[in-house]
Amino acid sequence: MTTMHAVAIAVTFLWLGMVLAISFLEAPLKFRAPDVTVRIGLGIGRLVFDALNRVEIVWAATLVLTVIVGGARAAAVAAAMTSVAVLVAQMVGVRPRLTRRSNRVLAGEDAPRSRAHHLYVGLETVKVLALLTTGVLLLAG
Repeated sequence: MTTMHAVAIAVTFLWLGMVLAISFLEAPLKFRAPDVTVRIGLGIGRLVFDALNRVEIVWAATLVLTVIVGGARAAAVAAAMTSVAVLVAQMVGVRPRLTRRSNRVLAGEDAPRSRAHHLYVGLETVKVLALLTTGVLLLAG
């Protein structure tokens, strides 16, 4: 196993773990904590997801570099590129819509629920599956 291959595997599973922990554990649980209002939860969520997305950009760039330079199999490269494409779609296409709604709620407005949240969760699910596939393919060599 080359260093590039090992880094690709590590980055894939670190990224996967972060997405699972934040999107599917922290995000829904924070609203169950005592005294956490929608405004407080959205404020926390905005900070957490901004930070997550910044880290994801680093993981995505590192993964792209390591699978291409490291000579990963085409299937692993395709799975990795799928996770990167989903991240871009989330950041460019969905997060701005979610941010506009959260801005309204944080300003005290009673904004209706957003369907964009469901799209974001669906894309998170696709990203998780793509990262899991990437990791398994990289481990298989």
